Amino acid sequence: MLRIWLLLALLSANAARAQVPAYSAASMVNASNYAPGPFAPNSIVTIFGSALSRSSQGVTAGDIVNNTPPTELNGTHVYVDGWPAPLLYVSDGQVNFLVPVNKLAMDVTISVASNGKTGPVVTVTLVDAAPALFQTAAGYAIVAHLDNSLITPDSPARAGEIIVVYACGLGRTQSYPEQTAIAQSAAAIQRLSDLRVYLGGTAINPASILYAGVTPGSAGLYQINLVLPDNTGTNPEIRVAIADQSSPAGLKLAVQ
Repeated sequence: MLRIWLLLALLSANAARAQVPAYSAASMVNASNYAPGPFAPNSIVTIFGSALSRSSQGVTAGDIVNNTPPTELNGTHVYVDGWPAPLLYVSDGQVNFLVPVNKLAMDVTISVASNGKTGPVVTVTLVDAAPALFQTAAGYAIVAHLDNSLITPDSPARAGEIIVVYACGLGRTQSYPEQTAIAQSAAAIQRLSDLRVYLGGTAINPASILYAGVTPGSAGLYQINLVLPDNTGTNPEIRVAIADQSSPAGLKLAVQ
Protein backbone atom coordinates (compact mmCIF):
# COMPACT_ATOMS: atom_id res chain seq x y z
CA MET A 1 0.00 0.00 0.00
CA LEU A 2 2.83 2.41 0.85
CA ARG A 3 4.50 1.76 -2.51
CA ILE A 4 1.22 2.48 -4.35
CA TRP A 5 0.78 5.74 -2.40
CA LEU A 6 4.34 6.82 -3.18
CA LEU A 7 3.85 5.99 -6.86
CA LEU A 8 0.64 8.03 -7.03
CA ALA A 9 2.32 10.92 -5.24
CA LEU A 10 5.21 10.83 -7.69
CA LEU A 11 2.85 10.78 -10.68
CA SER A 12 0.88 13.71 -9.25
CA ALA A 13 4.06 15.71 -8.68
CA ASN A 14 5.20 15.07 -12.23
CA ALA A 15 1.81 16.16 -13.57
CA ALA A 16 2.02 19.38 -11.56
CA ARG A 17 5.53 20.08 -12.81
CA ALA A 18 4.40 19.45 -16.38
CA GLN A 19 1.71 22.14 -16.34
CA VAL A 20 2.16 24.62 -19.15
CA PRO A 21 0.73 28.16 -19.03
CA ALA A 22 -2.61 28.23 -20.85
CA TYR A 23 -4.21 31.36 -22.34
CA SER A 24 -5.25 32.82 -25.68
CA ALA A 25 -5.38 36.15 -27.48
CA ALA A 26 -9.06 36.36 -26.47
CA SER A 27 -8.10 36.12 -22.78
CA MET A 28 -5.90 39.24 -22.99
CA VAL A 29 -7.74 42.43 -22.00
CA ASN A 30 -7.15 46.01 -20.95
CA ALA A 31 -6.44 46.00 -17.22
CA SER A 32 -8.46 49.17 -16.61
CA ASN A 33 -11.83 47.87 -17.75
CA TYR A 34 -11.25 44.32 -19.05
CA ALA A 35 -12.10 45.40 -22.60
CA PRO A 36 -10.51 43.44 -25.47
CA GLY A 37 -7.73 44.85 -27.63
CA PRO A 38 -6.26 46.41 -29.61
CA PHE A 39 -3.73 47.72 -27.11
CA ALA A 40 -1.31 50.62 -27.13
CA PRO A 41 2.33 50.98 -26.05
CA ASN A 42 2.68 51.72 -22.33
CA SER A 43 -0.68 50.07 -21.56
CA ILE A 44 -1.29 47.62 -18.73
CA VAL A 45 -2.66 44.37 -20.14
CA THR A 46 -4.19 41.52 -18.14
CA ILE A 47 -3.78 37.92 -19.24
CA PHE A 48 -6.31 35.44 -17.84
CA GLY A 49 -5.49 31.75 -17.97
CA SER A 50 -4.13 28.90 -15.88
CA ALA A 51 -0.71 27.79 -14.64
CA LEU A 52 0.57 31.33 -15.19
CA SER A 53 2.50 31.40 -11.90
CA ARG A 54 3.08 29.14 -8.94
CA SER A 55 1.39 31.63 -6.57
CA SER A 56 0.20 35.22 -6.29
CA GLN A 57 2.72 38.05 -6.09
CA GLY A 58 2.48 41.77 -6.78
CA VAL A 59 5.22 44.29 -7.36
CA THR A 60 6.51 46.05 -4.27
CA ALA A 61 8.67 49.15 -3.97
CA GLY A 62 11.68 46.92 -3.37
CA ASP A 63 11.18 45.21 -6.74
CA ILE A 64 11.57 48.46 -8.66
CA VAL A 65 15.18 49.24 -9.50
CA ASN A 66 16.21 52.44 -11.31
CA ASN A 67 12.53 53.24 -11.86
CA THR A 68 12.14 49.91 -13.65
CA PRO A 69 9.53 47.26 -12.77
CA PRO A 70 10.83 43.69 -12.76
CA THR A 71 10.57 41.43 -15.78
CA GLU A 72 10.35 38.36 -13.53
CA LEU A 73 7.95 37.73 -10.66
CA ASN A 74 7.68 34.42 -8.85
CA GLY A 75 9.26 32.57 -11.75
CA THR A 76 6.97 34.14 -14.36
CA HIS A 77 7.97 36.11 -17.48
CA VAL A 78 5.91 37.69 -20.26
CA TYR A 79 7.59 38.11 -23.62
CA VAL A 80 6.54 40.67 -26.24
CA ASP A 81 8.15 39.87 -29.58
CA GLY A 82 10.62 37.77 -27.63
CA TRP A 83 11.63 40.54 -25.21
CA PRO A 84 10.73 40.40 -21.48
CA ALA A 85 8.03 42.90 -20.49
CA PRO A 86 7.65 44.65 -17.11
CA LEU A 87 5.40 42.74 -14.71
CA LEU A 88 3.07 44.21 -12.10
CA TYR A 89 1.20 41.17 -10.77
CA VAL A 90 1.20 37.40 -11.25
CA SER A 91 -0.94 34.53 -10.01
CA ASP A 92 -2.04 31.11 -11.23
CA GLY A 93 -4.93 32.62 -13.19
CA GLN A 94 -3.86 36.18 -13.97
CA VAL A 95 -0.86 38.23 -15.04
CA ASN A 96 -0.71 42.02 -15.39
CA PHE A 97 2.11 43.34 -17.56
CA LEU A 98 3.12 46.61 -19.20
CA VAL A 99 3.34 46.80 -22.98
CA PRO A 100 6.82 48.26 -23.60
CA VAL A 101 6.61 51.95 -24.46
CA ASN A 102 8.90 51.67 -27.48
CA LYS A 103 6.67 49.27 -29.40
CA LEU A 104 5.21 50.47 -32.70
CA ALA A 105 1.69 50.05 -34.04
CA MET A 106 1.71 46.56 -35.56
CA ASP A 107 0.94 42.95 -34.74
CA VAL A 108 3.16 41.57 -31.96
CA THR A 109 3.60 38.16 -30.38
CA ILE A 110 3.07 37.52 -26.67
CA SER A 111 3.98 34.46 -24.62
CA VAL A 112 4.07 33.58 -20.93
CA ALA A 113 6.76 31.44 -19.32
CA SER A 114 6.35 30.09 -15.79
CA ASN A 115 8.99 28.10 -13.97
CA GLY A 116 10.59 26.77 -17.12
CA LYS A 117 7.39 26.07 -19.07
CA THR A 118 6.36 28.35 -21.93
CA GLY A 119 2.79 28.72 -23.12
CA PRO A 120 1.57 29.36 -26.66
CA VAL A 121 2.82 32.26 -28.72
CA VAL A 122 -0.21 34.38 -29.60
CA THR A 123 -0.57 37.47 -31.77
CA VAL A 124 -2.27 40.71 -30.72
CA THR A 125 -2.57 44.07 -32.42
CA LEU A 126 -0.95 47.25 -31.15
CA VAL A 127 -2.19 50.67 -32.24
CA ASP A 128 -0.81 54.13 -31.57
CA ALA A 129 -3.47 54.77 -28.93
CA ALA A 130 -6.35 52.76 -27.42
CA PRO A 131 -7.97 55.02 -24.80
CA ALA A 132 -9.71 53.48 -21.81
CA LEU A 133 -11.02 54.89 -18.55
CA PHE A 134 -10.98 53.38 -15.09
CA GLN A 135 -14.38 52.91 -13.51
CA THR A 136 -16.17 52.25 -10.25
CA ALA A 137 -18.62 49.43 -9.67
CA ALA A 138 -21.44 51.99 -9.91
CA GLY A 139 -20.49 52.90 -13.48
CA TYR A 140 -18.73 56.21 -12.82
CA ALA A 141 -15.34 57.10 -14.30
CA ILE A 142 -12.51 57.44 -11.81
CA VAL A 143 -11.89 61.18 -11.84
CA ALA A 144 -10.42 63.41 -9.14
CA HIS A 145 -10.72 66.94 -7.84
CA LEU A 146 -7.48 68.94 -7.81
CA ASP A 147 -6.99 67.99 -4.15
CA ASN A 148 -6.78 64.33 -5.30
CA SER A 149 -10.09 63.39 -3.67
CA LEU A 150 -12.33 61.20 -5.80
CA ILE A 151 -15.25 62.74 -7.67
CA THR A 152 -18.37 60.78 -6.70
CA PRO A 153 -22.14 61.40 -6.55
CA ASP A 154 -21.55 62.45 -2.93
CA SER A 155 -18.65 64.73 -3.95
CA PRO A 156 -19.49 65.79 -7.51
CA ALA A 157 -17.60 68.10 -9.82
CA ARG A 158 -19.06 71.46 -10.83
CA ALA A 159 -18.97 73.47 -14.04
CA GLY A 160 -15.83 75.57 -14.31
CA GLU A 161 -13.84 73.24 -12.04
CA ILE A 162 -10.50 71.76 -13.08
CA ILE A 163 -10.69 67.97 -12.83
CA VAL A 164 -8.25 65.10 -13.40
CA VAL A 165 -9.47 62.21 -15.56
CA TYR A 166 -7.38 59.04 -15.15
CA ALA A 167 -6.92 56.93 -18.26
CA CYS A 168 -4.73 54.38 -19.93
CA GLY A 169 -3.79 53.57 -23.49
CA LEU A 170 -3.05 57.13 -24.63
CA GLY A 171 0.16 55.97 -26.29
CA ARG A 172 3.66 57.33 -26.54
CA THR A 173 4.61 60.71 -25.18
CA GLN A 174 6.66 63.53 -26.62
CA SER A 175 9.50 62.44 -24.37
CA TYR A 176 9.23 58.90 -23.10
CA PRO A 177 11.29 56.66 -20.81
CA GLU A 178 13.29 53.65 -21.81
CA GLN A 179 11.55 50.38 -22.56
CA THR A 180 10.85 49.36 -18.96
CA ALA A 181 11.18 52.63 -17.02
CA ILE A 182 8.51 54.49 -15.05
CA ALA A 183 8.23 58.14 -16.05
CA GLN A 184 9.46 60.45 -13.29
CA SER A 185 8.12 63.70 -14.74
CA ALA A 186 5.14 64.93 -16.73
CA ALA A 187 5.22 64.25 -20.47
CA ALA A 188 2.42 65.10 -22.89
CA ILE A 189 1.16 62.49 -25.34
CA GLN A 190 2.39 62.63 -28.92
CA ARG A 191 -1.13 62.67 -30.37
CA LEU A 192 -2.41 65.55 -28.27
CA SER A 193 -3.93 67.28 -31.30
CA ASP A 194 -6.04 64.15 -31.98
CA LEU A 195 -7.35 63.87 -28.42
CA ARG A 196 -11.05 64.48 -27.84
CA VAL A 197 -12.98 64.37 -24.56
CA TYR A 198 -16.74 63.92 -24.96
CA LEU A 199 -19.24 64.92 -22.26
CA GLY A 200 -22.80 63.91 -22.98
CA GLY A 201 -21.82 63.14 -26.57
CA THR A 202 -20.32 66.57 -27.28
CA ALA A 203 -16.59 67.17 -27.62
CA ILE A 204 -15.32 69.83 -25.25
CA ASN A 205 -13.23 72.72 -26.56
CA PRO A 206 -9.62 71.46 -26.94
CA ALA A 207 -8.52 74.67 -25.20
CA SER A 208 -10.18 73.31 -22.03
CA ILE A 209 -7.66 70.43 -21.96
CA LEU A 210 -4.78 71.70 -19.85
CA TYR A 211 -2.64 68.55 -19.86
CA ALA A 212 -2.84 65.04 -21.27
CA GLY A 213 0.09 62.75 -20.55
CA VAL A 214 1.65 60.29 -18.17
CA THR A 215 1.15 60.42 -14.43
CA PRO A 216 4.66 60.70 -12.92
CA GLY A 217 5.69 57.78 -10.75
CA SER A 218 3.01 55.40 -12.06
CA ALA A 219 3.36 52.59 -14.58
CA GLY A 220 1.04 52.82 -17.57
CA LEU A 221 -1.15 55.52 -16.02
CA TYR A 222 -2.18 58.73 -17.81
CA GLN A 223 -4.17 61.75 -16.76
CA ILE A 224 -6.16 64.41 -18.54
CA ASN A 225 -6.50 67.71 -16.69
CA LEU A 226 -9.40 69.73 -18.01
CA VAL A 227 -11.79 72.55 -17.19
CA LEU A 228 -15.43 71.46 -17.07
CA PRO A 229 -17.52 73.53 -19.49
CA ASP A 230 -20.35 75.68 -18.16
CA ASN A 231 -22.93 73.60 -20.04
CA THR A 232 -21.74 70.20 -18.80
CA GLY A 233 -25.08 69.11 -17.34
CA THR A 234 -25.73 66.55 -14.61
CA ASN A 235 -23.85 63.25 -14.62
CA PRO A 236 -22.99 63.23 -18.34
CA GLU A 237 -21.49 60.27 -20.15
CA ILE A 238 -17.73 60.68 -20.56
CA ARG A 239 -15.62 59.23 -23.33
CA VAL A 240 -12.05 59.83 -24.45
CA ALA A 241 -11.00 59.32 -28.07
CA ILE A 242 -7.87 59.57 -30.16
CA ALA A 243 -8.61 59.39 -33.89
CA ASP A 244 -10.85 56.34 -34.45
CA GLN A 245 -10.10 54.69 -31.08
CA SER A 246 -12.47 55.55 -28.22
CA SER A 247 -13.02 54.48 -24.65
CA PRO A 248 -16.21 52.42 -24.21
CA ALA A 249 -19.53 54.23 -23.98
CA GLY A 250 -21.73 54.32 -20.91
CA LEU A 251 -19.45 55.64 -18.17
CA LYS A 252 -20.77 58.62 -16.21
CA LEU A 253 -18.99 61.60 -14.71
CA ALA A 254 -20.44 62.75 -11.38
CA VAL A 255 -21.34 66.41 -12.00
CA GLN A 256 -23.85 68.54 -10.13
